[in-house]
Amino acid sequence: QVQLMESGGGLVQPGGSLTLSCRASGSMFRFYTMNWYRQASGKQRELVATITTGGITNLQDSVKGRFTISRDNAENTVYLQMNNLKLEDTAVYYCQTTGRWGRADYWGQGTQVTVSS
Repeated sequence: QVQLMESGGGLVQPGGSLTLSCRASGSMFRFYTMNWYRQASGKQRELVATITTGGITNLQDSVKGRFTISRDNAENTVYLQMNNLKLEDTAVYYCQTTGRWGRADYWGQGTQVTVSS
């Protein structure tokens, strides 16, 4: 069982920045592909960013050029650096992984990001 704990959400003005963190339990983090999802009120959860075990990243088109995903295997942590935030980035952000073999489905509890003037 892998436990994921997000932090770093909050209230920010349009154009501002936030960095989300997600720390995983256990000793196998370096073997996990890690994802960030978000879910806005009344909308479906959507994939925002992915980082593989080798550090290859993929970002949703709407956040390219503004968001960066990174990982620190020594700290068992994945980050989502969010710059130039827009109103439409408001959502609960979740980190997720399918574990070492891609057969599991672990989620954090989510962290709220609110972009508002």
